[in-house]
Amino acid sequence: MLYYLAQQLQEYHSGFNVFNYLTLRAMLGVLTALAISLLVGPVMIKKLSSYNIGQTVRDDGPISHLTKAGTPTMGGALILVAIAIATLLWSDLGNRYVWVVMLVTLAFGIIGWVDDYKKLVKQDPEGLRSRYKYFWQSVFGLIAAIYLYKYASPVETTLIVPFVKDWSIQLGMVSFVLLTYFVIVGSSNAVNLTDGLDGLAILPTVMVGSALGIFAYLSGHTYFATYLGIPYVAGVGEIVVFCGALAGAGLGFLWFNTYPAQVFMGDIGALALGAALGVIAVLVRQELILFIMGGVFVIETVSVILQVGSFKLTGKRIFRMAPLHHHFELKGWPEPRVIVRFWIITIILVLVGLLSLKIR
Repeated sequence: MLYYLAQQLQEYHSGFNVFNYLTLRAMLGVLTALAISLLVGPVMIKKLSSYNIGQTVRDDGPISHLTKAGTPTMGGALILVAIAIATLLWSDLGNRYVWVVMLVTLAFGIIGWVDDYKKLVKQDPEGLRSRYKYFWQSVFGLIAAIYLYKYASPVETTLIVPFVKDWSIQLGMVSFVLLTYFVIVGSSNAVNLTDGLDGLAILPTVMVGSALGIFAYLSGHTYFATYLGIPYVAGVGEIVVFCGALAGAGLGFLWFNTYPAQVFMGDIGALALGAALGVIAVLVRQELILFIMGGVFVIETVSVILQVGSFKLTGKRIFRMAPLHHHFELKGWPEPRVIVRFWIITIILVLVGLLSLKIR
């Protein structure tokens, strides 16, 4: 909205031309979302506490987690509001990619909200049943995938293989829709599984989202895309504003979510942010890079799959507890050590992902 206002004001003063620069609007998106999170955060925490919307803790988990019981949850709503406001203010609302990312993020946020509401307000320990949660994730994931294929150019349906020059795979309708569906839904659930310790999920989300923002900016720029040998997708650069808003909102939330957490994001935040990373990766044609940069999310998900599979097949557990971060806790690692080491691993993996821009 402010972007359109600046365009109108260009007629009266050339200084407003500066708002045509994506980099400026991305930075303003970061600062706007960050300011909203920091200013609204204390009020939101107080409100959630007054409504007794507090975290429930598994009694079979690490003993140290018992002290977390009652900590305000559903703080992910703050992240989504901050992202939405900052994106609406500073992005080009005539760009369809912005709306795709926004609507997918909010749709998955609604699923998470229903789950959190049932658990925390209705006191239903199961929340939204898994089959219903997966059903609605599948519905929104498939709608997004089909829409993207319907309006895609040939380059937008090409699977790019990282670190390999001039090697890509042209996807047909079925393969593109299935890949997009699994990337969005898989990423959503992976971030949700990782969100088990204070700040563990949000900072990797910020780092991966910021890196995808770099890919978006470069992919939407003809010169940079040609020079780096990555797909040029006209207009996709605009989602760098959304990525900036995600980074700002995430950092603002981390201010309150860092150990010991004053608030948790809940499924409303984790499911939405994971889906956002997935759909951005699809738009910039970097699905495999997301798999690399989001390695922490991947290994957390794999640990759960292996644990469940092993127990069902052999009656034995591979890890002391899944997801993986709980395994290390039960081995005696203090919670902050687990968190920071997972952050460091994410930094390394994000840098590896960014290296693919030059090593081809």
